[in-house]
Amino acid sequence: MSKPRAKMINHFPGCPVETTLGFIDGKWKGVILYHLLIAGSSLRFSELRRRLPAVTQRMLTKQLRELEEQGLVTRTVFPVVPPRVDYGLTPLGHSMRPVIQALEQWGSRHVVCEKGTQRVIHPDDVEQAASAA
Repeated sequence: MSKPRAKMINHFPGCPVETTLGFIDGKWKGVILYHLLIAGSSLRFSELRRRLPAVTQRMLTKQLRELEEQGLVTRTVFPVVPPRVDYGLTPLGHSMRPVIQALEQWGSRHVVCEKGTQRVIHPDDVEQAASAA
C-alpha cells in the first residue's frame, strides 16, 4: 500500500482557520470524515453510500479522491470479485477529530430540524430554552 499523497498547498493563507477549512471544504468532506471517525475503522464504499443517501455516487467518489489527495483518507483496494474498496483515516485524518467534534457539538446546540427543514437557533433562544427547562 502506498503512502497517501499530501495535497500541495500553493496558496498559503495568513489564517489557520482558512487553511483548516480548505481541507474540509465542499458539502460532503466533513460529513465523510465524521462517519469515518464514528465508525472507528475503515468503511467500504458501499457502507459510506448507505450512510450518506443524499450524496451521489459520483460526488462521493470525487470527495473521497480529494480527501485521499489531501492525505486525510486512505483507499485500500482488495483483489476480490466483486471488487472491494475500503476507506479509512490516516493519522492526519484522525487529527481532525476535535474539529469534526466541534462542528457536531455546534450543530447539536444550534440547529433544529423540523419536518424536513432546518433552522439555526439564535444564542438568546438557547439561553431562554435552557432557563425554562
